[in-house]
Amino acid sequence: MKIGFIGLGNMGAPMAANLAKEGHEINGFDLVLDVPEGVQKAASAAEAARGADVVITMLPNGDILKAVAAEILPVMESGAVHLDCSTVDVDSARFVAQEAEKNGVLSLDAPVSGGTGGAMAGTLTFMVGGPSQAFDIAKPLFDIMGQKAVHCGASGNGQAAKICNNMILGVTMIATCEAFVLADKLGLARDKMFDVVSTSSGYSWVMNAYCPAPGVGPKSPADNDYQPGFAADLMLKDLKLSQMAAQAADADTPMGQQAAELYRKFVEDEDGKGRDFSAMLPRFEGRGRG
Repeated sequence: MKIGFIGLGNMGAPMAANLAKEGHEINGFDLVLDVPEGVQKAASAAEAARGADVVITMLPNGDILKAVAAEILPVMESGAVHLDCSTVDVDSARFVAQEAEKNGVLSLDAPVSGGTGGAMAGTLTFMVGGPSQAFDIAKPLFDIMGQKAVHCGASGNGQAAKICNNMILGVTMIATCEAFVLADKLGLARDKMFDVVSTSSGYSWVMNAYCPAPGVGPKSPADNDYQPGFAADLMLKDLKLSQMAAQAADADTPMGQQAAELYRKFVEDEDGKGRDFSAMLPRFEGRGRG
């Protein structure tokens, strides 16, 4: 396919490179960064999008997505696919889908899970909203960039799935870190707690695959001084999106709301910025009940 790729940061660049390695013609554009090897450099977002079968965007937020969409959708060919892999608010995703439809363009919102490691390895999971016709066109690209793509339904549902998943992830990480600190103060060894919880009803992906305690369980960012695999800043972004959606949908999410506030304090007021989201564990270690 002829593919336009807009947004070549830590996630976008390896995704574009993997597509190029498989023989797709990639025209890439980024306001700041250069294109990766195998990708042709476009002078603008519109130039990257013109004549493309699929245009992929990987952008920081909904406002930037809407601005880029306003630039690329009018120059895209009828029946082409706009595949947005950004993580943005549901309303922005649905607005862009409506604008795409006005321009005769098929639109998918397809945020990803798997981080920069997954982007480089081509093992991302895509949560996809939009028409089945567009999903079928993009499926071969998902197979290159990732290991799984789930079609979640109508436009915006990909974003909905991502923020619901990551609300669970944020809440679970906080509860796991709290439990490790409680175990410490009760005299329960961390490895013993892990052995029990990882095979008992407290089982979770956080505990079993991404344990926040150094030296316990499989290797994780905790074993690398909490250098980010998934940064606390990004968890805060996703939790804020979950609460924006909850507000708009009139959904009661007290645990999600509390998790968002704890990560806000951690990132904005404490030392969490630039650290892995599992660095909540040392944060709780230094605190008492009051």
